[in-house]
Amino acid sequence: MSSNGLKPREIVEKLNRHIIGQMDAKRAVAIALRNRWRRQNVPAELADEISPKNIIMIGPTGVGKTEIARRLAKLDNSPFLKIEASKFTEVGYVGRDVESMIRDLVDLSLNMVKSEEQENVRARAAEIAEEKLLDLLLPPRLKEKNVSDMLNNADETAENDQTAEDQQHKVDGTREKLRRLLKDDKLNDRLVNLEVTETRSGPMVEIFSAAGMENMGLNIRDVLGDAFPQKKKTRTVKVPEALKILEDEEAQKLIDMDKVTKTALERVEQSGIIFLDEIDKIVSNDAPHGPDVSREGVQRDLLPIVEGSNVNTRYGMVKTDHILFIAAGAFNVSKPSDLIPELQGRFPIRVELDSLGKEEFIRILTEPNNALVKQYTEMMATEGLKLSFTEEAIAAIAEVATLVNERTENIGARRLYTIMEKLLDDISFDAPDMQNKEIMIDAQHVEDKLNDIIEDQDLSRYIL
Repeated sequence: MSSNGLKPREIVEKLNRHIIGQMDAKRAVAIALRNRWRRQNVPAELADEISPKNIIMIGPTGVGKTEIARRLAKLDNSPFLKIEASKFTEVGYVGRDVESMIRDLVDLSLNMVKSEEQENVRARAAEIAEEKLLDLLLPPRLKEKNVSDMLNNADETAENDQTAEDQQHKVDGTREKLRRLLKDDKLNDRLVNLEVTETRSGPMVEIFSAAGMENMGLNIRDVLGDAFPQKKKTRTVKVPEALKILEDEEAQKLIDMDKVTKTALERVEQSGIIFLDEIDKIVSNDAPHGPDVSREGVQRDLLPIVEGSNVNTRYGMVKTDHILFIAAGAFNVSKPSDLIPELQGRFPIRVELDSLGKEEFIRILTEPNNALVKQYTEMMATEGLKLSFTEEAIAAIAEVATLVNERTENIGARRLYTIMEKLLDDISFDAPDMQNKEIMIDAQHVEDKLNDIIEDQDLSRYIL
């Protein structure tokens, strides 16, 4: 659940590390996230009455809509699902059941919580795994005789007790010696035979069913699992891999799946975020037939989910009342007011994102923590190659990207990826064999490599 209590200004500052510009959108999502924290701190009877203020982001592709939502979810450690609204409709027929996005979000949340719980028990799992690995490296300790054996062999017992005790001390000493070698990584090249559980695989059952039943196949596989018990197989692996396998198996056994499921469902209900991309693609045109009928149908199917309803999942019912929905679309051939009025009312906050130009591209190339220039510099460094860019070169790259966006489809910052790949194509290919391990990219180099693209009007042949 959301509990970090970041202030809106702090949220915007963190988003600024990854996303350039778009301050209106950042402010809107920062307020939405802070409102979630506020709701969790008001009296319980009022908290249920406060619904999230869903957001529609309006802007061309490649300006940061998805990235803002994704980074926001990461800040809050919230279950986050990005899905294209157009998946729910195709020409002439309704596509996926809209409730499937809630089920997908639950699966994501379950994996998140499961990973967290496994980390919590990792230390204990490591201890158990170490003991099991030592059992593989060394025969098990001598078994103690039961009372019946001792009575039947009274004469032998006295003679053998001392021998057995000596053998036990010897085994214990060897085990501790092996433990020290294991901790000092001196057994890493040793092979062990490890029995592992095979992934359960029964017959594939595919069901073409009504809406709301699309995950029935998974449930049937679970039911049939008892008829197809898990098999074990022996693998020969090195000690470090064996230790990792054993540790993962023990961590899986130690976690409480009932607790994991309960926490995952609660996290979805209280802090889930769904990013509905391409929502403009489900806006109906004036034509009263064809795909537009299904598009409006998808809007009406989305409405109860966004308004708040109960969705049945394989782990239990999920209430969608407090899930935050962030929709996005270019709206270049339609407008938000073309959505059905009921759905418009569920997205009270609308923000417009600005198109990106040369100045924004220069900042995108250099400022964010994951800036493209930094990415390529570090990747080439793995080849022992020191790659650097002059300020003039970066400005030239930004100018080319701006020009190409103006002449062809404007795909925003994504254009920088294609420009950089074209610019560094030869260097990326030859890097392992280069004798000169220092390369400076200057404006002249950019012009030489990208001149054909600038001059040729048929730009789609080069950059798409």
